[in-house]
Amino acid sequence: MDDKLLIISTIGPENTEKCLLPFIAGNAALSMDIETTMFLMAGGVELAKDGVAKTIPQYEGLPNFATLLDSFLELGGEIKLCGPCCIHRGIGDTDLIRGSSIGGASRLVDLAMTRKVITF
Repeated sequence: MDDKLLIISTIGPENTEKCLLPFIAGNAALSMDIETTMFLMAGGVELAKDGVAKTIPQYEGLPNFATLLDSFLELGGEIKLCGPCCIHRGIGDTDLIRGSSIGGASRLVDLAMTRKVITF
């Protein structure tokens, strides 16, 4: 993969429709052979907590979030989470799904400097 994409999202499980969109874009990028990292911030960090994906309701006409998340990871997507956002919500490394990890602002900046960026 020569192309690299960073998707930054602040949308969490409180907005079912909007929390799907970054993962739809991420899956599309990965299927186009674009190396993709998802950086979740604010309420978005909740999406990487183990078990949360299964609690997001299915909306007619939209993909299932748990399926999108699994596909994103199976296609090689990487998920990073805002450290302070996790601390604020009491989320630690042991709370996370496979393929995700907590990072800091320097990691976000490093990723943004070496990739094309989409924000949600």
